[in-house]
Amino acid sequence: MKKKGKIIGRHVFLAILAFIWLIPVFWLVVTTFSTQKGINTNHFFPAHWTLANYHQLFFEPDSTANFPAWFKNSMIIGVFSCLVSSIFVIMTAYAFSFIEFKGRKKLMSFSLILGMFPGVLSMIAMYFILKMLGLTDSVVGLIILYSGASGLGYLILKGFFDTIPVSLHEAAKLEGASEATIFAKIVVPLSKPMIVYTVINSFLNPWMDFVMVRLMIKSKDASDWTMALGLFNLLQRALVNQYFTYFCCGGLMIAVPISILFIIMQKFYVEGVTGGAVKG
Repeated sequence: MKKKGKIIGRHVFLAILAFIWLIPVFWLVVTTFSTQKGINTNHFFPAHWTLANYHQLFFEPDSTANFPAWFKNSMIIGVFSCLVSSIFVIMTAYAFSFIEFKGRKKLMSFSLILGMFPGVLSMIAMYFILKMLGLTDSVVGLIILYSGASGLGYLILKGFFDTIPVSLHEAAKLEGASEATIFAKIVVPLSKPMIVYTVINSFLNPWMDFVMVRLMIKSKDASDWTMALGLFNLLQRALVNQYFTYFCCGGLMIAVPISILFIIMQKFYVEGVTGGAVKG
């Protein structure tokens, strides 16, 4: 009975924490259906409910709030950055894990040390480089910015590649398989969980980022902004009382692509494949 009491108490405590954590999320959701455009602190639930806010979000953009353009820009940046970054990370991790070459350990040590420095230290330098190339205020510049140093994030994937039995790689080599064949037919099938993690992580960073966008995008045209920058602009004192419910709708829509991506990719989270790959 004492053990059951502890378990029940632990679950009740976690349920209370979850309830407290979900209160602001639930408030944001119900606020999206409010007829009041500004911040409503008088009562939790809207006095009057409407779907007009979502209609305005998608079908009535204006010079201040242009969510369709923000969504398009963020999606282009997120998708292309995800593709390029995932390729860079996977290639770097595979090379450091399976290929022996001169200076490999020194290069790994240098990349690890370089990765310890926060990205904000190079923000000003990156801004002036992109400015000289004429790539500020552009989607292409942001894709280059997010993808350029992505290979430095190889360490987690390399650690997973190191758990793949070396005998599989050696057996494939004896059979005359090339590195490309080994990668496609052996490494990728056994590493799907971590590759999925890499893909999701490569998408989340540019999709949610605000700091780099704030630095690189100086355009006054709302159609050039991303969702993070556009929604942040709506919280200005002069706009918040007109666009707060719009902001809540946009904040809720940000989670939709992430949820869809996770639902699509979660079927690849297969564990235990590597452990049973070698028999005998």
